[in-house]
Amino acid sequence: METITRLYKRLLDSTRLNFVRYLYADIDWSNRLIAISGARGTGKTTLMLQYIKQEVADKSKALYMSLDNIWFTTHTLSELVEEFYVMGGEAIFLDEVHRYPNWAIEVKNIYDSYPDIKIVFTGSSMLEIYQSGADLSRRAIHYSLYGLSFREFLLLEYGEEFRKFSLDELLTNHYELSSEITSYIKILPRFAEYLEHGYYPLYKENVKSYPDRLQGIVNAVIDSDLPACSKIEHSSGMKIKKLLGIVSTLVPYTPNISKLSAEIEISRNSLLSYIHLLHQARLLYAVGSDANGISILTKPDKIYLDNPNLLYALSTADANEANVRETFFANQLKVKHIVAASKTTDYLIDSTYSFEIGGKNKGFKQIKDVPDSFIAVDGVESGFGNKIPLWLFGFLY
Repeated sequence: METITRLYKRLLDSTRLNFVRYLYADIDWSNRLIAISGARGTGKTTLMLQYIKQEVADKSKALYMSLDNIWFTTHTLSELVEEFYVMGGEAIFLDEVHRYPNWAIEVKNIYDSYPDIKIVFTGSSMLEIYQSGADLSRRAIHYSLYGLSFREFLLLEYGEEFRKFSLDELLTNHYELSSEITSYIKILPRFAEYLEHGYYPLYKENVKSYPDRLQGIVNAVIDSDLPACSKIEHSSGMKIKKLLGIVSTLVPYTPNISKLSAEIEISRNSLLSYIHLLHQARLLYAVGSDANGISILTKPDKIYLDNPNLLYALSTADANEANVRETFFANQLKVKHIVAASKTTDYLIDSTYSFEIGGKNKGFKQIKDVPDSFIAVDGVESGFGNKIPLWLFGFLY
């Protein structure tokens, strides 16, 4: 316990408060059991430590611990909580819960057995608290943390603070909103930086080594998180990595499942299962035509890497511009909205708004007879009418 406490205090001392992720304000921290899921590298650990540093008056009554710590090879989580409780502990913050065997049952038992203790836990974006077998869905309030929006990147990298917009406000007043922002800064060079290295906060540690760090995250998700959160076997890792490699080299991709499964040398059902798992893990983004999303054995209409940074890090050639644009748009919209494929345009948002994505010369021909339709245009500072700057969709969260 002394070793754990020392580690917790060291991490807390090194936690900065100058930049706080968007989700912090959305969380109702008064709840007694809070689950925060998200992809590796998006800042879940920092979020918890910032809460302790800002809101917990007596830091000795709180404890942070990552459940992938070697300490748990000879101890249990229940042992830790009992000792912490006896010493007057009131709030425990558990990181990487998916790496701990039977984590859901043990967290549920702790919640029921220690009614005076507040529990906040984080885990992979694949965390299935609703299917955990411990009925945590009735107890835990669940939040999802995504990577940095373009708006957050501007604040973290340049100290430039802008408010977020609703989609309706953006569609109605995009000219005024973009003009206000571009009167302060040169937006397009900053947007290019964001597309290449601004999605995961860890880029701040070293931009030059950032692509290598992202490849490390991909390997960790496939080699560790997938087996821990699903029935996937370690031996499937190379085929899953091959799938990611293929998707990273393609233009906006409508998958031929038969051809793709033959190329990877797996069955159709295995391929669809891999796509579904990578979608959950936020390495791929699979878009269906149904607003309810895709199921595990449903062929997606389009497949992208989850965010543009992965495209730049994983592509063996220059990232395809059309792919980068569509990936960015879907990545930013999915946080607050329902993204679906459309038969007439690139995307249908919230079953209402149709969007075509393109370069500065993109015309209105494709959407002229489509109601509630818009063009998201790359390479421009401001738009007009139903033509909206692509970068502005990075201000939705």
